[in-house]
Amino acid sequence: MLRSQLTDALKKAVLEKDAVSVTTVRLILAALKERDIAARGEGNTDGISDEEILTLLQAMVKQRRESIEMYTKGNRPELAAQEAAEIGVIERFLPKQMSDEEIEAAVKGVVTDLGATCLKDMGRTMAALREKYASCMDFGKAGSVAKKLLG
Repeated sequence: MLRSQLTDALKKAVLEKDAVSVTTVRLILAALKERDIAARGEGNTDGISDEEILTLLQAMVKQRRESIEMYTKGNRPELAAQEAAEIGVIERFLPKQMSDEEIEAAVKGVVTDLGATCLKDMGRTMAALREKYASCMDFGKAGSVAKKLLG
């Protein structure tokens, strides 16, 4: 389903002459094709699943956020703005992300459910969060919240 959304978005962006969307969606499709080829080597001829595509998109967003930070430190606001525009395009294909308050509530709930009490339980906590909220949670933020609660 995501594959067809991506190809439709590329067609639409080309017709609308939206250069940022065209280049960003092409980058996504190239990364997707690369993952599909790697999956074929493991015997998966259908390509990667939608869940794996979502993981890929989240990684792309994370990478661009790190780039924005570096460009900002390097006094390159035009490059940071370009990365931010790409994030906007990528996020169109991701489910709505949880707010900071929602992340905190979810982490507290999982910690309570697991009976986690110390940093040794961090791995179990994060695994449970990934299982429940795989496509809609920023796990960097969730990790820092969990560390505060368990530390």
